Amino acid sequence: MARRGNRVQVIMECTEHKETGMPGTSRYITTKNRKNSPDRMELKKYNPILKKYTIHKEIK
Repeated sequence: MARRGNRVQVIMECTEHKETGMPGTSRYITTKNRKNSPDRMELKKYNPILKKYTIHKEIK
């Protein structure tokens, strides 16, 4: 029987883009180790619509 791994896929969504009310969203897919970082991740990623680096938070 196969063991379940600790690495899971998560979706990151821009927080600044939501506040502006502009159409579209900036989302990235990445992986994280569930055991080492159980909390929601925050990363600075590039938002092509706003044309700058912004904070992207993990969504469910």
